[in-house]
Amino acid sequence: MNPSDRFYKIEKDFRNPFARDRDRIIHSGSFRKLEYKTQVFLNHEGDFFRTRLTHSIEVSQIARSITSQLGLNESLAEAIALAHDLGHTPFGHVGGDTLDESLKSDGFSNGFEHNFQSFRVVTTLEKRYKTFDGLNLTFATLEGILKHSFPYKKSFLPKSIHKNFNLDKHPSFEAMIVDRADEIAYVSHDIDDGVNSGVISFEDLKESELVCEILSKVSAEGIGTENDEMFRYRFSSHLINHLVYSLLDYSLPKIQEGVVETPIGMDRVLEKQLKELKKLLRQKMYQHQKIVRKMYAGKQAIKGLYCGLMEEEKMLPSFYYKQLDIRSKHRVIADYIASMSDRYALNFYNEMYGKL
Repeated sequence: MNPSDRFYKIEKDFRNPFARDRDRIIHSGSFRKLEYKTQVFLNHEGDFFRTRLTHSIEVSQIARSITSQLGLNESLAEAIALAHDLGHTPFGHVGGDTLDESLKSDGFSNGFEHNFQSFRVVTTLEKRYKTFDGLNLTFATLEGILKHSFPYKKSFLPKSIHKNFNLDKHPSFEAMIVDRADEIAYVSHDIDDGVNSGVISFEDLKESELVCEILSKVSAEGIGTENDEMFRYRFSSHLINHLVYSLLDYSLPKIQEGVVETPIGMDRVLEKQLKELKKLLRQKMYQHQKIVRKMYAGKQAIKGLYCGLMEEEKMLPSFYYKQLDIRSKHRVIADYIASMSDRYALNFYNEMYGKL
């Protein structure tokens, strides 16, 4: 008998339930596809830039660090973080917005929302068991995936979701931490990617008080110029540390005092600085012509795929084609498009209509 066979005969699992959730998420097909889904820069633009996969890993690392210091459940936070973007479409938020518009303009009022899509991926679309759909995750992980961004836009959700997950209440502390870890990760790495690409510079970002404060810390280390790779790395490190330690300083007393409503956060001054920095990134980076052009191409691809598949559903793969018997055509096609990687979506579009 192979020694490893004995583990398959033991009913008990050596992992805790949330660690088991994490492993099931990591081994899912949807998680692997995140490697080829856009964060800001399209995947084929270079090996350096973040993707949804590297972003999810960074969010997980930050969330684990925070929960460990606050005495919360690290494995739960890790599972929620690794799954939080499984429902994202190709081409970032532009892809999701375009799919939402396509569904609504076609009379499907529920539209598309990526948090709920992530929930649907792990409960419906992933198939790992013969007798039921989904990854068989714990309630706490499912709640965190569904509700980590609060308050939740919930008018279109099924009644069973309202009843089972009590959408009027805040999620777990771990889910709240993932939401803030997501923000910390994307702000820091989007700056890193943006400066590296030449789309934005530290000079552009000096309008931000927070950026100036972090730049002064990096400059004090005497590391080259703002154009150096090491300078960017140190900036990202200082920014993440600054935000994480500020969150810990604010949140730990709240948790110890038993504050239930919004105990996870930062002080008012930093919250304002962070909000202003995100606004600056929207104006000078996310709306840069280079980014807008690429995202416009992605938008046209999503529209074209949706229209083509609505017209000829036999182009659907067998798994999705069979779903037409039990789900609406609109939702099945949206599920298929949302599951695509950037390059797959572009290749499929080009096969339909010619090169984009």
